[in-house]
Amino acid sequence: MKKYAIIVAGGSGTRMGAPMPKQYLEIGGKPILMHTLSRFFEAEPKAELILVIPEKDFSLWKDLCVQYKFFIPHNLVSGGNSRFQSVRNGLNSITENEGLVAIHDGVRPFVNPEVIQESFEVAKEKGSAIAVVALKDSIRRLTDDGKSVYQERQYFRLVQTPQTFQIRKIKKAFDVTELHTFTDDATVYEHQGWQVSLIAGNLENIKITTPEDMAYAAYLFK
Repeated sequence: MKKYAIIVAGGSGTRMGAPMPKQYLEIGGKPILMHTLSRFFEAEPKAELILVIPEKDFSLWKDLCVQYKFFIPHNLVSGGNSRFQSVRNGLNSITENEGLVAIHDGVRPFVNPEVIQESFEVAKEKGSAIAVVALKDSIRRLTDDGKSVYQERQYFRLVQTPQTFQIRKIKKAFDVTELHTFTDDATVYEHQGWQVSLIAGNLENIKITTPEDMAYAAYLFK
């Protein structure tokens, strides 16, 4: 089956406090996005890579590719006003209705290639594959009256990306009006009444959002 990977990186990086959006910041000798694209190319070299970024950043990205001699093939797609719209733009750029597509946060450069490969394998069989990790800490749920309630952590998972799907199904899922309950691609898929399948992610697969994340990312590269 034909494979695609949509790498979404439309954030403005306001929480980072940096002079440019976080996806273009350098760690380990090159911008974060290049590490992410490289992970997918390493895991699935025949997959078609689609990078979704704001259209105003196209020139910046092309200049960075020249500067860092980055030659991994990929297609640029203009992002939308929300992550939902950016993913939908990425999906609409795929002319095929058969095959598999992984959707991944551009600022998660530490995803294991084995996780990417398993996501495609499971999605081919079951329709979807969502990378998750178990919680290490105890958790409590806050109630409306200001109290907190203990929750058994074995019943919870932290959701990561990639989130991989059969193309026909995820295109249908995104052909709806955006809702505030769509917190990720899995929730859009579930809106159709379909059950998602979970796979084990990797703990290092952090989403780089804050300066503290950047410091940890630099540590991981060392």
